[in-house]
Amino acid sequence: MSTRFQINDPSLESQWRAIILFGKNSATYKFAYAKTLIEILNLKKSIISLEDLAEPFSRYIIEHLKANDKQGSSSSSKFLNQCRAFINGSISQDELIHTTTKLGFVNVIDAFQNVNGDTITHPFYQKNYIEGKKEIILTDNIFKLKDALQFDNFDQEVDARWKLVETAWNLNVNPNLLEVKHDELKQELYIESNFMRRINITSVRDSLNGYQKGKCFYSYQDIFLTRESHRICAVDHFLPHLHKKAHANEQVNINGVWNLVLADPLVNSAKSARVPHHKYLERLYNRNEFYIESKHPLAETIINQTGRTKDKRRNFLQAQYNLALSYSIHEWSPGIELPGSF
Repeated sequence: MSTRFQINDPSLESQWRAIILFGKNSATYKFAYAKTLIEILNLKKSIISLEDLAEPFSRYIIEHLKANDKQGSSSSSKFLNQCRAFINGSISQDELIHTTTKLGFVNVIDAFQNVNGDTITHPFYQKNYIEGKKEIILTDNIFKLKDALQFDNFDQEVDARWKLVETAWNLNVNPNLLEVKHDELKQELYIESNFMRRINITSVRDSLNGYQKGKCFYSYQDIFLTRESHRICAVDHFLPHLHKKAHANEQVNINGVWNLVLADPLVNSAKSARVPHHKYLERLYNRNEFYIESKHPLAETIINQTGRTKDKRRNFLQAQYNLALSYSIHEWSPGIELPGSF
């Protein structure tokens, strides 16, 4: 089902997000490579050698290693061990770049553009390892992507996804017990460790935006993550927070990730504490299923909060919707709704 995110919308933005959200996560190299591709576009070159890729790629890996040592699911990695050696001063920058060129890209270049066993429809680069060369050739697709309206959101989305994955790995928590929580005041996602120590993960906006394709949940208008934008998106409770006590009486956390969506600030202001029209409930269900398909840890959080089967999750949403509507009576719809889908 996760291919639907990609196939139903073959836009370059959705191809990119399919890679970040639904590609395999056996190691975090994918995220470092994604951030590297975003950075090297500034070079304005089509042919990029592995040496060109090595410095930013290793820099991003080391930055995250310093915060969370586990950056892969395998028990050991020669490349990560060399990155650790650089951190503790055992090897030089030149040695790090040499090692990265030799070991860092063994799997990631081939695997990056593969989602659910197939290469994405519009590849962003081609691999060229002919006649002793080791380089990638960027396609027109990635330069068109750079000009896309959503491009400025991508770096933050990649970082958010990376932080979610590495936090789950490093906590070593049983997925059935894992719950990502929402701090309303700071608009951050966090986890409490086994010792009840709070671990901040990342921004709610950065984490959720990709799953909505950078669109307002209700109106499909483009939304943005940076404060420089006049349309920075709002974090909205789909079912109003106003009735949290009624939901709590049924042991339901209305502040859970399952009930959080991103909206255009003007649309969110117009919605206020009203219950959205019933047609948006199916949209919420689909959005939550995207979380579940994208795997750990938001997936387990949604499952823990709403049910372990699709039928249970549908019934859960409908029951909570009915409860909210019994207090609000009227259903709300935005004044504007552009064509689109999640």
